[in-house]
Amino acid sequence: MRKFYLLILLFLSMYSASLFSQSKIANNILNIESKKRAEIFKEETNFRKAQHYFEVNNWDSTLVYSMRHLSISSNKELNDYCHYFRGFTFHKKKLFKEAKLELNLISKKFIFYPLANKTLGEISMQLKEFKKAIEYFSQIENPSITNKQGFKASTIYQNIGTCYLHLNQFEKAEEYLFKSKNLKEKENDNGSLLNLYINIANLYYVQYKDEQAFPYFEKSYLLSKKVNDFNKKWDASLNMAVVEENRGNYKKALEYRKEAEQWNDSLNNQNKVWAVADYEKKFAVAQKQKQIKVLEVENQLKNTQRNSLFFSAIGLLILLTGGVYMYTQKAKSAKTILIQRNKLDQLNANKDQLFSIVSHDLRSSVNALKTSNSKLSDSLQTKNYEELNQLITQNSSIANDTYSLLDNLLHWAMLQTKQLYFHKESVHLYSIVQQIEYNYKSLLQEKEIRFENVVPKNIFLFVDLDSLKIIFRNLLDNAIKFSKHNDEIRFYTAEINSEFCQIIIEDSGIGMSQNTISELLQDSETLVKKNNSEIIGTGLGLQLCKQMTAKNGGTLSIQSEINKGTKIILTFSKITKNG
Repeated sequence: MRKFYLLILLFLSMYSASLFSQSKIANNILNIESKKRAEIFKEETNFRKAQHYFEVNNWDSTLVYSMRHLSISSNKELNDYCHYFRGFTFHKKKLFKEAKLELNLISKKFIFYPLANKTLGEISMQLKEFKKAIEYFSQIENPSITNKQGFKASTIYQNIGTCYLHLNQFEKAEEYLFKSKNLKEKENDNGSLLNLYINIANLYYVQYKDEQAFPYFEKSYLLSKKVNDFNKKWDASLNMAVVEENRGNYKKALEYRKEAEQWNDSLNNQNKVWAVADYEKKFAVAQKQKQIKVLEVENQLKNTQRNSLFFSAIGLLILLTGGVYMYTQKAKSAKTILIQRNKLDQLNANKDQLFSIVSHDLRSSVNALKTSNSKLSDSLQTKNYEELNQLITQNSSIANDTYSLLDNLLHWAMLQTKQLYFHKESVHLYSIVQQIEYNYKSLLQEKEIRFENVVPKNIFLFVDLDSLKIIFRNLLDNAIKFSKHNDEIRFYTAEINSEFCQIIIEDSGIGMSQNTISELLQDSETLVKKNNSEIIGTGLGLQLCKQMTAKNGGTLSIQSEINKGTKIILTFSKITKNG
């Protein structure tokens, strides 16, 4: 199951934290102009105090003196400033309803009316009223407006794109986010660009366009190295962990998660410092309002006494529900652990069986090589060159079989531990078969086996090249091993449709029974011996072929009869080219 819920959560929290990224710059311009008005209208004492407290971010005093000014003044221009002071202050305090009421009272003739629209758009976004937010932002997206107001068009484009993303209007979202990208990449603001890259990545990610989303997650991660915001570093690292998990690279994902935890610890330490400062501020306010607080506590105590029975019943119900839930979860966990333990026991049994068989075959091969070398030494002393030649040929065959077994074991182990790299690409089928034929030419000539490559030259498969070679080598090696002198082996194709192609490896060898075929095609099964008692094999090569075929999105089937040869049928997706 995809893990994009985590990414969307990060995206929302990150955006909420960055809503005021340019408000400071815009308010600086507004503060300069409002200060000029305060100097011009010196008799407006309440306005001058409201302007001063707004400038130094003393929100409570801003609300008090702006309200006093509005209650007695008829100066429309100064009233517009006060309505903006109050609207922005309520916004900072997350009192969104009051903020919207104040900002909507501002006259359209007000010089900072576009700035009011920007704030209304941001409030609408935080209230998840995305259509309304788009209406506000659309009125101020012109760069000629934004530059005069102290905020950037790139931010407005990003806000509009974000709204369309929440409305699942992906084409519109992409249009505005890339408008923002074209501007932000020219601006020297890594933190803002990092947020934008996350937005674009999520745009593609929620559409399951992972190949387009992942590069932007990676870009945001690289940019996080250049910023000092621990929250952004944490978001970027955690996003990369999810990306790597979706790619199947769990080792890299773990590294990113560890990095995210480090940044989270740093963020928590920073938050503790801020929390202490906030606590001190709240304590000072509490001291000034001591009498009010005492009355509130008394009222709360009375309400608590009156409703104690009700809350006790609620608490008991919650406790009972929690106990049932915990018991259910514990039972589920126990069942899951039991299933996993049984599966692990089965896997260990299969592993022990495989190692036992491989060890037996290796021991047999080495013992045969040891015996043959002893005979080879005797033949050298007696100068029996005919027997010497046979023994050398025998030793070579044993060494080749042992090498093939070890090579298959290595690839199987890498496949099981997910260390084998797969990269699908366009592969010319005829050339690959030709190359495999050349590698086994000496074995084919030794048994005088006729080999035919009748694969059409215009077929291209969409597979991983290295794994396809491993599959063909194992199947051809088996075909040679189970064929007699003067037999025939053929590689040919049968097209199913325009998307898939069958590759058939056919030999006229000893064949196999339906029981043997069924055992070979079972998952995680290995065979100690074929029906022919002189031919021993683990079945590991065919198991490797099956798993690698599945990795390439293909299928493998077998058709065979005793003494009538064998057909191995592979099915892969193809890319047809003329030629």
